[in-house]
Amino acid sequence: MLKKVLALGVIVALGIGISYYMTLSSQPKKKLPIIQPRDLKKEMVDPALLDKGIGHRIGSFSFLNQLGENISLEDVKGNVFVVEYFFTTCGTICPKMTEQMTRVQDRFRENDNVKILSFTVHPEYDDVEILNAYAKKYNAKDGQWHFLTGDKDELYNLARTSFFVLKPAEAANLGDAGSDFIHTNNFVLVDQKLRIRGYYDGTDMDEVSELMEDIELLLEEK
Repeated sequence: MLKKVLALGVIVALGIGISYYMTLSSQPKKKLPIIQPRDLKKEMVDPALLDKGIGHRIGSFSFLNQLGENISLEDVKGNVFVVEYFFTTCGTICPKMTEQMTRVQDRFRENDNVKILSFTVHPEYDDVEILNAYAKKYNAKDGQWHFLTGDKDELYNLARTSFFVLKPAEAANLGDAGSDFIHTNNFVLVDQKLRIRGYYDGTDMDEVSELMEDIELLLEEK
């Protein structure tokens, strides 16, 4: 009798397990949007791009990283990459954002198909040497996490015409580099085809966890 009861218990447990697995597998996977200029607030989009509703791709760029290497769009094209704007002397949101970005790097440290681009908004101070020291402080992996500096106008133009970073009046938790551009807490997720697939609060642990799950989804996309 005891054997029959145990056998019945095993069968019931297996049935529940199979039913749970089938329920999970039958649920549709989350599908990330392809974010276009028309999907964003006008304040986020450079006026010259307001009439371009669809087909947006990240524009070309070329900046120096913390090792003095020239990093261009061609170096990240075909990879999933995460973008932020920051500056090393920021004492407000930047340390929180960098700590959260280390979580992203730690999760994908062994995956060469994931890159991180941290653009400074204060290139007058953040030269290669300063960025190198900052990268070492956070154990940034060379070749995966690039801290980038260069011409100020080019850095800002890229932010406004490619990544659509929020402007000061509309952004929360701002930090100021003492210039006309105030960076935000946004992390921007870009896919292998140079399309924007998401914005995330880089100071929020839950949103960064969502970002990492969305990176996994993009790595699975064909």
